[in-house]
Amino acid sequence: MHGHGGYDSDFSDDEHCGESIKRKKKTVEDDLLLKKPFQREKHGKVVHKQVAAELLDREEARNRRFHLIAMDAYQRHTKFVNDYILYYGGKKEDFRRLGENDKIDMDIIRENHRFLWNEEDEMDMNWEKRLAKKYYDKLFKEYCVADLTRYKENKFGFRWRVEKEVISGKGQFCCGNKCCDKKEGLKSWEVNFGYIEHGEKRNALVKLRLCQECSFKLNFHHRRKEVKSKKRKDKARKDCEESSHKKSRLSPVEESSKKKDKGSSDEEGSTSESELWKGPLPETDEKSQEEEFDEYFQGLFL
Repeated sequence: MHGHGGYDSDFSDDEHCGESIKRKKKTVEDDLLLKKPFQREKHGKVVHKQVAAELLDREEARNRRFHLIAMDAYQRHTKFVNDYILYYGGKKEDFRRLGENDKIDMDIIRENHRFLWNEEDEMDMNWEKRLAKKYYDKLFKEYCVADLTRYKENKFGFRWRVEKEVISGKGQFCCGNKCCDKKEGLKSWEVNFGYIEHGEKRNALVKLRLCQECSFKLNFHHRRKEVKSKKRKDKARKDCEESSHKKSRLSPVEESSKKKDKGSSDEEGSTSESELWKGPLPETDEKSQEEEFDEYFQGLFL
């Protein structure tokens, strides 16, 4: 009986093993039927080495990308330099750049700036010249600002005004000398400005406004041409015409009496006949600031 009972237990174990094998085969077949074309194969508890390496590399790349994005350009550059020295050797001094040839926009403008641009200057344009030309177009070229520090050597410096100076009135309602801010007794002068630019001698006719003291410095060696307003010119011409018309209307008796009266006045210290009929007396009155504004806006609307 004991042997028979042992036989029954062995037989039942074999039946269980057979059923488990059949169940496994069925699950494998079901998995094959349900597997999608792009689906990866299932692995057991222990991951394959190649798959583990790929997952690790992907995770490290993600972390590295995250840290690089969080850095600025200089930090990334420093990191790459340190990594290069770590892997390939070398010194940090070999990677230090020299700042002697560094230039900013203002340096480029100074090198390529021109007082006046003509068609020949605009023929061969690179980006440096285009930058200087763009700056030149923003300047206001009606009046100049002058540097009169070397007036005794007959050397002057002129430049165009910027927007800030136009708003403040520098060079038009204030003295055009860069070291002077006087607003009284301003006169307009026209100067033939000769200068050397990029090895080429050029000339330009410029206009500037100066006070009496700075006008003396400008005309220290020889007198420049003074620019008078249209109103003053018309008034002087009208006075001259009226004086000549009155003179032509005088009779011979009146002329003789006029000469006698004038002779007596000459004895008293008055002006001579030649000076009296020479023309209108020079105007000594100075223009007010309101007249200056009127002349300026009148010139704009002409």
